[in-house]
Amino acid sequence: MEETANSFMRLVKIMDELRAQCPWDRKQTIHTLRHMTIEETYELADAITDENWPGIKEELGDIMLHLLFYAKIGTEQNRFTLSEAINSVCEKLIHRHPHIYGDVQVKDEEDVKRNWEQLKLQERNEQGELKKSVLSGVPRSLPSVVKAVRIQEKAKQVGFEWENKADVWKKVEEESNELQEAVQQNEQDRIEEEFGDLLFSLVNYARFLHIDPEAALEKTNKKFIRRFQQMETIAAQQGKNLAGLSLAEMDAIWNEVKKQKHDS
Repeated sequence: MEETANSFMRLVKIMDELRAQCPWDRKQTIHTLRHMTIEETYELADAITDENWPGIKEELGDIMLHLLFYAKIGTEQNRFTLSEAINSVCEKLIHRHPHIYGDVQVKDEEDVKRNWEQLKLQERNEQGELKKSVLSGVPRSLPSVVKAVRIQEKAKQVGFEWENKADVWKKVEEESNELQEAVQQNEQDRIEEEFGDLLFSLVNYARFLHIDPEAALEKTNKKFIRRFQQMETIAAQQGKNLAGLSLAEMDAIWNEVKKQKHDS
């Protein structure tokens, strides 16, 4: 614990020194930092997907620096201090875990999540921040797949949820059929709408399968990139260029790549 505290305070001290002495660090604002913070978050997400533990360690440090940067600027502008930000989340965690710090009984993680959402609404009501909808807490800037998951999870907390995965799959099939109808009728606006509905339903099905759809899609993206690059390498070894091959020839190489060991 002491070692962790010492390393944290060392970073706080370095942040103070950089803000005071470095021209670049002095120039930064919450707005100039925003896109860099998002980039660092995605770099952490990549490291997590790859289970790259050295990368996770590095990216966590980078994000921690950003957190201290925002806290430093907040202190300079008399908005809040680092201590206030830390104590705020401490108080929130204690309040939202009454099954740990109180006498509330829970059966499983679903009870915990349900209590969490109810307590969030209670806190906002007490602070005079009445929300128009239980979905108001979903950040607008979230990527669409992640946002779909959060919307569905929020709706679930008030009981708006399918009973089982079989029912959800029926909805997927229904949306797929509606998309095909729109395609056949060549109604572009409706095609886009139905395609979105199908994606939303697939995200919902992923939740029922206990799969993170964003992570699953990213793994498929990485797998496609790996296979495609291997296909380029094989073609080059044969003295060929992919652009000069027929689809059948490329498909043959693709199938060869798929058969290689450790690929799935």
